[in-house]
Amino acid sequence: MANWKLTQVKSKIGSTKRQIATLEALGLKKMHQSVVVIANDQIKGMVTKVNHLIKVEEV
Repeated sequence: MANWKLTQVKSKIGSTKRQIATLEALGLKKMHQSVVVIANDQIKGMVTKVNHLIKVEEV
């Protein structure tokens, strides 16, 4: 499986509670913070829900 670097590029202000919870579950708590995650099916689904708030790079 590939690793992804996720970076939050837009604010979570104005997002739904569900989207905010998804960002926090991914490990993103503030702007311009990056995390490296393993790209499995659960992570891919979470990224799909908040793809307008984050930037995804393959590592």
